[in-house]
Amino acid sequence: MPRTIISLDEENKAWLDQQAALRRVPMTALVRQAVREFRIREQSRSNPALQDVLERTAGIWRAGDGLEYQDRVRSEWS
Repeated sequence: MPRTIISLDEENKAWLDQQAALRRVPMTALVRQAVREFRIREQSRSNPALQDVLERTAGIWRAGDGLEYQDRVRSEWS
């Protein structure tokens, strides 16, 4: 695993050390977890999950029976 050096202000470093002690894990594990969660959140913003897209677009079709439209368009393919 590559190593990375970061600088933290004293208050954040003390808080991170305290959290690591409370959870009985290395401080580096908390940093890796935070980066992983940040990455997942940021990636989901640019690439929304399928369920989110379905929820936001449910019910927007207003041009009649969707299945009839789908059958008509697909019949043009053959």
